[in-house]
Amino acid sequence: MQLGKYEKYLIEEFFDDYRAGALSQRTFTRRVAFITGSMAAAAAAMLLVGCTPGEVPRSTDPMPAPEPSSSAAGTGGSGAVPGAKSPLSVPEGAPGLTTATVEFPSGGTSVSAYQARPEGQGRSPAVLICHENRGLTPHIEDVARRFAKAGYAALALDLLSREGGTANLDRDAVPGALTQAGAQRHVADFAAALEYLRSQDFVDGARVAMTGYCFGGGITWQAATELEGLKATAAFYGPAPDLAKAADIKAAVFGVYAELDQRITGGMPALKDALAAASVVHQLTVYPGVDHAFHNDTGERYNQAQATAAWNDTLAWFNQHV
Repeated sequence: MQLGKYEKYLIEEFFDDYRAGALSQRTFTRRVAFITGSMAAAAAAMLLVGCTPGEVPRSTDPMPAPEPSSSAAGTGGSGAVPGAKSPLSVPEGAPGLTTATVEFPSGGTSVSAYQARPEGQGRSPAVLICHENRGLTPHIEDVARRFAKAGYAALALDLLSREGGTANLDRDAVPGALTQAGAQRHVADFAAALEYLRSQDFVDGARVAMTGYCFGGGITWQAATELEGLKATAAFYGPAPDLAKAADIKAAVFGVYAELDQRITGGMPALKDALAAASVVHQLTVYPGVDHAFHNDTGERYNQAQATAAWNDTLAWFNQHV
């Protein structure tokens, strides 16, 4: 069967998690079914990524029914992020920061986002943040506050605003909802978010960056090929953009890769060659001894030393180019 770029990326990621024991067979199957849209397609996709015939559902099995959200996703909560281990974590209500849930128009509707910015700083540079395949979670809101603490007006979109918002969706259905919406809708929402930031009197509209994590890293790479108003980007272990579009990138691009994440890092040399051939300002860094999602301090693959290094490298890149 044919899988789209992001469908394949997510199903392979969940297969790795399933094989590592981080996902149950039921959860893995539910997520693949929501991504592919049917149990027959889910079975074919699971076989494609390496499951045995005994691990896949029957084509006659009913599609999973959405369940009430079991995630901790939300906006504007108080206190520290649940499960956060990073010394970089910034709690809601930290002094010197202003946070809010905001809305802006995009594609004839309203998109919700979590906004964090420094208090009383005048016009700040800004950063757009693209969440992982889990949607807008407290961890991503924490990342926005980290950027605000560093002097940026940060805007973390909920790319599932049209579907009722991340916090209101079945956790296993979130990745499928993101892929069904399509990358072009997500990039268009970031284009609208860029215009929103430029309209704010606390933002220096000529100094806007973008960053994203996992799935969001892929959207960040794609946005870099389409949004001319970005000064710099930082994509954390996301799938590469169409290499033929590398010449369309105007931003200074930074790529974060994990040494053990060969599924993504293996494609990095070809991307590096394409960026060099197109004379794109770039830096692609492989962090040693870590795996996919090592920056997320609420996950099992978090590595404090390398996550801190990648964060500091991102800030240095933005300070230089934004």
